[in-house]
Amino acid sequence: MELQEVLRMNGGEGDTSYAKNSAYNHLVLNKVKPVLEQCIRELLRANLPNINKCIKVADLGCASGPNTLLTVRDIVQSIDKVGQEKKNELERPTIQIFLNDLFQNDFNSVFKLLPSFYRKLEKENGRKIGSCLIGAMPGSFYSRLFPEESMHFLHSCYCLHWLSQVPSGLVTELGISTNKGSIYSSKASRLPVQKAYLDQFTKDFTTFLRIHSEELFSHGRMLLTCICKGVEFDALNAIDLLEMAINDLVVEGHLEEEKLDSFNLPVYIPSAEEVKCIVEEEGSFEILYLETFKVLYDAGFSIDDNYPVRSHVQVYSDEHIKAEYVASSVRAVYEPILASHFGEAIIPDIFHRFAKHAAKVLPLGKAFYNNLIISLAKKPEKSDM
Repeated sequence: MELQEVLRMNGGEGDTSYAKNSAYNHLVLNKVKPVLEQCIRELLRANLPNINKCIKVADLGCASGPNTLLTVRDIVQSIDKVGQEKKNELERPTIQIFLNDLFQNDFNSVFKLLPSFYRKLEKENGRKIGSCLIGAMPGSFYSRLFPEESMHFLHSCYCLHWLSQVPSGLVTELGISTNKGSIYSSKASRLPVQKAYLDQFTKDFTTFLRIHSEELFSHGRMLLTCICKGVEFDALNAIDLLEMAINDLVVEGHLEEEKLDSFNLPVYIPSAEEVKCIVEEEGSFEILYLETFKVLYDAGFSIDDNYPVRSHVQVYSDEHIKAEYVASSVRAVYEPILASHFGEAIIPDIFHRFAKHAAKVLPLGKAFYNNLIISLAKKPEKSDM
């Protein structure tokens, strides 16, 4: 099965869907919002071509569910807020927003929310229906999506750790895995494996920057939020816990060791320095802002109205309930690719064991993602200077 066919979030609106299990990402987007607003402010000051009439924006790797339109709302509100500060609210530009993800993404669930979203924009922002136009642009963000110099602002959150492919060289000529017991470039992986993953990330991220710089107007902006490595050696991210859960099944005899060793996620978690160096070496963008922060896995529990158990302090203090919540969030992201390799029947067992490991580390404060926000401006062509 082609990678792009299984590289997606769980669709629909069921209990295991991404739509019902993405409060964690909601928290990350809230952290990014002030930086987004500043980015929009600088963008409007740059006076790019046609920006006073129609601002063209894309959300790369938009996924599905409520967070997709939360990003759109934040972008629209930021544009309108800056416009009001400039006393241009009567001359609001039209906003054209393209939602991008792979072809298998559940775009339909997003489109069903658009009528109520447009009505809410009109009620809360005074934006008449038709002044904000939202459409889909399916395809890999590692390939061309838009015409040259046609976009003003590109946004992406929690997507760049996904690689275009599993790195080559993870299996020897004799068919032996060089990443035994691991499912990505973890702390336990051998140096050749870590190098293979870094090389693939460098290639992909360089391609990402080059292609999308061509799509942006000169001085156009790009705001990226991604998972990054932290300095805490004993910290565990979700993929580490997932790896531990799958290894448990091997030890218990429920899964063949060869099945684990033949599985490698197309995921790389870079350091902030690696991201910075690749941006500088590729050369199309100037770094305007860079910040790192961390968010605990269970931080979204108290705000997630979709989760079946809510509000009782006694229940909230139960680490097993929070661990199951975290397991559900991770399942919504990784189930399609895991099921394609290990089979659907074993998925509940994987995340049952995941929750057990999560319950042990959540009280210690060692289960979290480090995050990186980086704001970029396309450098002007020499002819524009």
